[in-house]
Amino acid sequence: MKISIFGLGYVGAVSAGCLASDGHQVLGLDPNRTKVDLINRGMTPIIEKDIGDIIAGTVKNGHLHATTDVREAVMNSDISLICVGTPSQLNGNLDLSYVRRVCEEIGSALKEKNSFHVVAGRSTMLPGSMRNMVIPTLEAFSGKKAGVDFGVCNNPEFLREGTAVYDYYNPPKTVIGESDSRAGDMLMELYKNMNAPLIRTDIETAEMVKYTDNNWHALKVTFANEIGNICKAVGIDGHKVMDIFCQDTKLNLSPYYMKPGFAFGGSCLPKDVRALNYKGKSLDLDLPVLNAIMPSNQRQIEKAINMIVNKNKRKIGILGFAFKAGTDDLRESPVVDVIEYLIGKGYELKLYDKNVNLAALTGANRDYILNLIPHISKLMVDNMQEVLDFAETIVIGNGSEEFKSVPSNLKPEQIAVDLIRIVKDKSGDQYDGICW
Repeated sequence: MKISIFGLGYVGAVSAGCLASDGHQVLGLDPNRTKVDLINRGMTPIIEKDIGDIIAGTVKNGHLHATTDVREAVMNSDISLICVGTPSQLNGNLDLSYVRRVCEEIGSALKEKNSFHVVAGRSTMLPGSMRNMVIPTLEAFSGKKAGVDFGVCNNPEFLREGTAVYDYYNPPKTVIGESDSRAGDMLMELYKNMNAPLIRTDIETAEMVKYTDNNWHALKVTFANEIGNICKAVGIDGHKVMDIFCQDTKLNLSPYYMKPGFAFGGSCLPKDVRALNYKGKSLDLDLPVLNAIMPSNQRQIEKAINMIVNKNKRKIGILGFAFKAGTDDLRESPVVDVIEYLIGKGYELKLYDKNVNLAALTGANRDYILNLIPHISKLMVDNMQEVLDFAETIVIGNGSEEFKSVPSNLKPEQIAVDLIRIVKDKSGDQYDGICW
């Protein structure tokens, strides 16, 4: 396939060399004549393991060439990859001026082109950048329609400096956000031989995946450093702790706990976060990430409250108020915090949770209800239908199987607020999910 690559910096040079090495005909474009001349002499414009030999070989066999001529690049390719920089502005926002300029140039060239062309963003851009800036700019300067006359994709890269060539050929995943299936089909051809999941999705999701990855990586580094700081202060080898931590691929390094939704609760997580934060303070350690966990969790509780209150309905039904399905434990249940707020504001409530039966409770859970939240016990009912018949707003508080049918069987005047994602595909005016 014929590919033009706009921007011969780190991402562009690696992509150009590797695609050319795969047998594609690659034309790299950069306004910097020095970079263009280096490529055409078979030399790399960046320092990166293995890329020098790859560029030398692909230039020699005629698969890689570079130019400063935008029209030449577009007219002689089927796909254009945008690989220009998106640096930070002083306020932390992205500077998309380089992307905009390239889109203006590509759009002007597309005006003269009759065949279908795909423009794919490899540059890291915030969600909405493709839809609100890239596509309108391409359409304005080409006089053509995205998804009809040309295709647009977002194709984030997952390359680490120092191992970029290895990462290119061994990616954790390949993500294609597409404006239309034709564009996605063409771009997919570049990666069809990769031994990695190939995921096709919408453009905005593809944009957000890149930011989610990078922020998670940054959080992991910071988390490990803060744990290491506590370990050193108490005479423990932080590497030993984290080596053992990383051996747990069922809970620690896994998809578990990684679903957006409501706040955490229960008898373990809150108390252990508080205890470690207290230990850090007693050691005079500054632990901003660990110290932010409980306040962030509280913000999620407040978000749920605001969602419920903003429905402007006075009769509230709560389905599931133990801290998670399959337990009768109400200790530090975030749903209980929501209930107590609503009681305090004078809302009418009915509560149902098949696992929380006051007559059957014993020990700490019974004491907790009778001594700390006795007002809640008076609002509990024995069957779900009583809640459904009463409530104007129905709050789904945990993932009990019996709640799955609720969002699809609402009365016309009822609204469901889902804190769990009890069903995967649900939308409409009567349904509101906390993170979806």
